[in-house]
Amino acid sequence: MKWVTRRKARVDRIACPWLIRRFLDPAAEFLFVADAEVMETARREGAVPFDVPGVELGHHGDRCSFDAFLDTYRLDDPALHALALIVRGADTDARSLAPETSGLYAVASGFRLISRDDHENMARQFPVYDALYAYCQELTAAGP
Repeated sequence: MKWVTRRKARVDRIACPWLIRRFLDPAAEFLFVADAEVMETARREGAVPFDVPGVELGHHGDRCSFDAFLDTYRLDDPALHALALIVRGADTDARSLAPETSGLYAVASGFRLISRDDHENMARQFPVYDALYAYCQELTAAGP
């Protein structure tokens, strides 16, 4: 399946492809285009748009696109919900949601700066999300 979003990804637009590849569609194809081209590209390519205004898999209220994926696809894994707080805090101005948010924002910003394009950025950042997910699994297994 094809997915499309805005180019120059940082947090949510890398976290969502990670989530898609790891939990929904390992063979997913991602298209990164200019803001104004997302919806036309979605129609032309038969791709699902995400992290753009006005779509189901976008920001709603104080929640980000990663949250929308968890809700839409009914992903109830407690570790993913813990990770969602980190992603939401890093992707919005709510840096106090989790202590890890500022670090994720900094790392994601750095990877965006040193990557040739969004596909290289994804490849570089996916191990970060793998590690954060493992960390969240450990946190949620330990309980409160």
